[in-house]
Amino acid sequence: MSRKLKVLIVEPSSIIVEGLLKILNGTELFHILPSLPDVQHLQERLSVSHPDILILNPTLLFPTKRIPIFSFLNENPQIAVVALIYQYVEAKVLSAYHGVIDIRENPGQIAPILLEAQAILREAVPSSDSYELSDRETEVLICLAKGLISKEIADKLNISVHTVNSHRKNITRKTGIKSIAGLAVYAMLHNLTDK
Repeated sequence: MSRKLKVLIVEPSSIIVEGLLKILNGTELFHILPSLPDVQHLQERLSVSHPDILILNPTLLFPTKRIPIFSFLNENPQIAVVALIYQYVEAKVLSAYHGVIDIRENPGQIAPILLEAQAILREAVPSSDSYELSDRETEVLICLAKGLISKEIADKLNISVHTVNSHRKNITRKTGIKSIAGLAVYAMLHNLTDK
């Protein structure tokens, strides 16, 4: 049997944490670490417990005095970070995460979301034989990383939606990354998100 994935939950609501614990402890896939109510001691906990997956309430990273998610992902590239949401969070913010758990999620879907986040993390690092992106593909990738949909990208770059979709297929082929979250991480790792 393979090793259980270590999961750390960072969430202030003890009711939500208890619910997640009940769901995740019902599987043989995960080892749940003691949770944190906020991000104050998160870096210390990460250095000691080395989780594979971090379930994090994105609102804990706001406002500017909190650590931004891109910075966090850059400092902890070996951890799949899953957003736990129960209120509105901008798509642009959520696109940075490896996965999203909505509080209304079917309990049977939570484990697959976490496993998919692990897969996205593994695919975010491209193979050494991947091809270089063209300038236009890079522009499309940046827009995708910022949470824009194909129509918005087409309007912004003055190209057709069909052309955007062609560029998206090329980006997927060249990077080997199929998900938007994986592409967002790829853009962040290649310092494209600041452009």
